Amino acid sequence: MPDLTISAAGLRVMKLLVGNPPQTVSDLVQAAGVTRTAVTEQLNELVATGFIERDTERLPGRGRPRYRYKATDAAMVLLFPANQCLVVPAIWNAIYEIGGESLGSKVLKRVGRAMADYYKRKVTAKDPRERLRQLIELFVAEGGLVDMVENDEGQLMIYKRSCPFISMVDGQRSVCHIDREMMSEVVGQPVRRTSCRHDGAPCCIFELVDD
Repeated sequence: MPDLTISAAGLRVMKLLVGNPPQTVSDLVQAAGVTRTAVTEQLNELVATGFIERDTERLPGRGRPRYRYKATDAAMVLLFPANQCLVVPAIWNAIYEIGGESLGSKVLKRVGRAMADYYKRKVTAKDPRERLRQLIELFVAEGGLVDMVENDEGQLMIYKRSCPFISMVDGQRSVCHIDREMMSEVVGQPVRRTSCRHDGAPCCIFELVDD
């Protein structure tokens, strides 16, 4: 998967698509006031990074089909990250205020189990170490910056340099617990966090706990 980055020109084109019906290249050229070549280059970039989708519109008669473009949910997330930083922690705080630690723990387990079920369908190995390797490969394929290193003692260390949940962190670090529990469930063996970016480490580091 390509790096999920976007240029300033690409951002302008994406903003023209968000909240609007699917647009053609001609529509975007007119709205943006730039050349067709420039718009096409930005559209290709946005499609490759998953911020917009392209479908084909067939015209009546013998006219050639044309492409139409629309923004994806990923574009919404990119454009409005501040809302996530406010809303998600507020939801977690409400859960703890309403039901205390007991409800919070139940919610964490349910969310972690749902995420684990998603990845379990994709991880096929039997051995926990190989299951962990496959899981990390899935994280990387999704755009994550995750490294797995075997240290001198044969311990598998996971360096999560990027965090897809960074905007969701609340005072209890609920999402951090979900992340660890999800990996443990998928691997079938405990995964322990040894360092945390929220405590000043460059990234979160996990290790597979051998039986």
